Amino acid sequence: MIYILFGLVLMSIIFLPGIWVQRVLARYSEPADRYSGTGAELARHLLDKYGMASVAVEETKDGDHYDPSTKTVRLTPDKFSGRSLTAITVAAHEVGHALQDHTAYKPLRYRSHLVKVTQKFEKLGAAILMVSPFVGAITRVPGLGILMFLGGLMTMGTSTLVHLVTLPTEFDASFNRALPMLDESNILLQSDKRHARKLLKAAAFTYVSASLMSLLNIARWFAILRR
Repeated sequence: MIYILFGLVLMSIIFLPGIWVQRVLARYSEPADRYSGTGAELARHLLDKYGMASVAVEETKDGDHYDPSTKTVRLTPDKFSGRSLTAITVAAHEVGHALQDHTAYKPLRYRSHLVKVTQKFEKLGAAILMVSPFVGAITRVPGLGILMFLGGLMTMGTSTLVHLVTLPTEFDASFNRALPMLDESNILLQSDKRHARKLLKAAAFTYVSASLMSLLNIARWFAILRR
């Protein structure tokens, strides 16, 4: 019974944030032609207006994000060409990250560095998980293999920890950067302003919800361990 309750709690933690984010984004994706300009056009307008003309705007299939290494705002096709409130607001959020980079906002730089380090840790964690059973068998010390296995699991969860720790950076991009830019440029319809705040919150949680899904890999390895 305890294992069932633990499993339900774990599944709720993993799935509910992502479900909420997707529901919010989908809800305000209609009507699809609510604004005259696309998300890409808005991003270009804001970048030029706030002194970031050198920052590019590109379409991508790898999720909406700002890449500080190439100075590029990347939007998925529905945001890049979309004219919905979701497209406009998410585009502004990513420009918010570009503005953070432009103003040398240190938490963004720390986050970018941590993400790169985390990716290496995750690869290391996966490698440790794969070799740990063999280490235990070769050394004939089962405890060593188990310790390596647990260490591998911990390293695989580092991306979730990083995104949780750096969540204030996402909120800054949404509410201290994107929202003021939208207000100053009178982009939003009056009736959309309160909905835009909900969208900006969802945009801030996007990375967290995505990284939580990676915990499923840890759950799968635990299942293997129990066998």
